[in-house]
Amino acid sequence: MKAIRKLGKPGDLGWVVQAHAEIYAAEYGWGLEYEALITRIVAAYASEHDDEREAAWIAEVDGERAGSIFCVRGPDEATAQLRLLLVDPAARGLGLGAELVDTCLAFARAAGYKRMVLWTNDPLVAARHIYLARGFRLTGTEPHNSWGLELVGQTYEIDL
Repeated sequence: MKAIRKLGKPGDLGWVVQAHAEIYAAEYGWGLEYEALITRIVAAYASEHDDEREAAWIAEVDGERAGSIFCVRGPDEATAQLRLLLVDPAARGLGLGAELVDTCLAFARAAGYKRMVLWTNDPLVAARHIYLARGFRLTGTEPHNSWGLELVGQTYEIDL
């Protein structure tokens, strides 16, 4: 049985950091610098988010954490930012990534945002397919060296 629930159980924040660190290290070779970035994002959310304009969700399969997504304030009051989409490899193919993104978009609309942005990297092909299927459009690319690798960062946005 699968479900999407609001982040808020003890261990959720730590799980988001650990799952991102372990999965991206195994799949893409991203190391401690990436884990430090995720830790900063999660810590900022935990200490200063606005419940009316920001939220996070955990996907579960049979009561076990299997994915995450965050909706936070973007660069201005009208813009939300999608962050930390992840689905555990064992839970892929169940539609959880799409459900998480749909949940995030619905929240952003209800919170009054006019658009949503996200930043990702070129190896994350499955996530890109989810974003494009929902109407996100690629608005920028930039090569960068992060986490010991040469990557191409991608910015996507959608009008809400």
